[in-house]
Amino acid sequence: MKSEEKPVPEAVDMFLAHLELEKGCSPATVAAYGKDVMQFETLLAGRNAGLAEPAAVTRRHVQSFLAELHRQGVSKTSMGRKLSSLRSFFRFCARMRLIRTLPTEGLGNPKTEKRHPDMLNVDQAFALLDAGSGRKPAGPPGPAASPAPAPALDARDLCLAELLYGSGLRVSEALSLDAWRLSAESEAVRVLGKGGKERLAPLTDTARERLGLWLERRGELAAPGERALFVGVRGRRLNRREAQRVIADLCRRAGLPEAVSPHGLRHSFATHLLQAGADLRSVQELLGHSRLSTTQRYTHLNLAHLLAVYDKAHPKSEG
Repeated sequence: MKSEEKPVPEAVDMFLAHLELEKGCSPATVAAYGKDVMQFETLLAGRNAGLAEPAAVTRRHVQSFLAELHRQGVSKTSMGRKLSSLRSFFRFCARMRLIRTLPTEGLGNPKTEKRHPDMLNVDQAFALLDAGSGRKPAGPPGPAASPAPAPALDARDLCLAELLYGSGLRVSEALSLDAWRLSAESEAVRVLGKGGKERLAPLTDTARERLGLWLERRGELAAPGERALFVGVRGRRLNRREAQRVIADLCRRAGLPEAVSPHGLRHSFATHLLQAGADLRSVQELLGHSRLSTTQRYTHLNLAHLLAVYDKAHPKSEG
């Protein structure tokens, strides 16, 4: 059920413009909604229907769409996201008086297993943040270039890991930072989070130290005129895939049983704060969550950890 290039129905075009201009959604978010809705439009075209006439779309059409996604092996999480996109689209159509009833009414998201984010315990986190030494020189950044210096790469990697764990940044937030905005004396970093929301993330003493060491060596890697704080061996802004390899390599050098993702360091940051007694509202602010319920999942994770310790250690436990 591939989404082919085809004219976008007027109702869909209006919906996407509403997301961009009125809701202030990012281009990536608008594109994701558009892709989901147009995938549904492709299915409707095979059933002599279409979103050019949204009032003709029925609940049965939406159910057929979900059944087709299931047949294709699409994950339940992705199916839920696509259904959410359709809900938003049809609510918009209702507000515009294009439909009288919602064809998505009464349809629940497919049930998914509750998964907690990957994370490290405190000892593992400290081991990772001390794992920068002993690197072999990396490969050359280009045909005529010399190998990237290992001390500069170590300084970069540990600075990135420190910002993800010590300040709880999203990997996208860390990678979007520009070098000229920061110094070793900075007490906080201003980041642009989801939905274009700005927040100040405090820098720990260790983060400032790591930042200073990296800024001293950044010129050994950065291409002329490059603004990014974190750069790869080719001198340009580090991307997500490269950042994932950086953290995986630190995990390996720290002797951890398995690698954690960059986002797992942010999860570790939040969980360790709560374990140390930080209140939920403060952690919400530090993470930049718009909803407290998003932060509350870390309390469930903490409780699961405590129960596991109880089952293992308490003499009255049957575990």
